[in-house]
Amino acid sequence: MKQLLEAGVHFGHQTRRWNPKMKRYIFTERNGIYIIDLQKTVKLVDDAYNYMHEVAENGGIALFVGTKKQAQDAVKDEAIRSGQYYVNHRWLGGTLTNWDTIQTRIKRLKKIKEMQEDGTFEVLPKKEVGILLKELDKLEKYLGGIKDMPRIPDVMFIVDPRKERIAVQEAHKLNIPIVAMVDTNCDPDEIDVVIPSNDDAIRAVKLIVAKMADAFIEGNQGEDVAVDVEDLDKDTSLEDIEKLVEGDNAE
Repeated sequence: MKQLLEAGVHFGHQTRRWNPKMKRYIFTERNGIYIIDLQKTVKLVDDAYNYMHEVAENGGIALFVGTKKQAQDAVKDEAIRSGQYYVNHRWLGGTLTNWDTIQTRIKRLKKIKEMQEDGTFEVLPKKEVGILLKELDKLEKYLGGIKDMPRIPDVMFIVDPRKERIAVQEAHKLNIPIVAMVDTNCDPDEIDVVIPSNDDAIRAVKLIVAKMADAFIEGNQGEDVAVDVEDLDKDTSLEDIEKLVEGDNAE
């Protein structure tokens, strides 16, 4: 609970920017900001962890998605740490639903990279090398995180499904389960495993993304499930949480 509070996970959006379907995850309102019910978040982080752990245990692969600035570094770093895949810049339409076409671009990326490493660039005109490097940078930016992904993922973890609506739509078309950080302005009905959370604060994003990466690492290693989010004391009441957030300001 302390970790979640310190990371600002409980801060939702302004009350005028909300989705009524999130009402069941909201504890109260403070200074025009919705406060997320952290008792529910703790349980749902646990559920999400267990889900990701099981996918990994069964040999599945995960795609971490978060293209907003606050999520880009965490999504990339944690996906790499857990040996999984990521998209942390603009989601290209058809990334999954048009996988064969995307594969041709990935082959192009790998070809240019090979030319760079095998000395081909050294015998090409500087102008041509410049053009190729520019193309490589662009391909790496958008496809670098999935260039080694062997197939369509078994689960997608998304930071802010409202922003990543195209990724959500593609996952639905392909029946890929979605685990997501869902803020008070999102539609939880679109998500299979909901984590009610602030999806704008960098610390909150880092904390939750890291937990999901941990789940995959431990699932692959066959370790027992152990969520490193401090357990909510059984005698901690909603009133206690209200006191904790009293006077806090949203990040």
